[in-house]
Amino acid sequence: MNNDTIFDKIIQHKITADILYQDKFITAFHDIHPKAPVHVLIVPNISIPTVNDVKIHQEFILGKLFTVAAKIAKKNGIHESGYRLIVNCNHHAGQEIFYFHMHLLGGRFLGPLIVPV
Repeated sequence: MNNDTIFDKIIQHKITADILYQDKFITAFHDIHPKAPVHVLIVPNISIPTVNDVKIHQEFILGKLFTVAAKIAKKNGIHESGYRLIVNCNHHAGQEIFYFHMHLLGGRFLGPLIVPV
């Protein structure tokens, strides 16, 4: 484990976060700067800097991100109206923390994903 990102510290309970789900593979918590009524970050409990760093043996853990996302969406009542899952990779995509994570956003109409240039 990297042990120096904010996500490492949340996973290890070294800093306080509103954790919604945690098991030995995944941790999910509310984003402190929400962009929608429901904005949850879902992270693997192992440090993976970007999508480019994912290894084949980590596929199970990354698949689990999606099943946890579906559970959280259902618990928040947005599973039928819809929600968005976002994974950013590197600077041009807007990745700010270099620890693989998924954003779950919902609770209102989110609009188009990308604005035409």
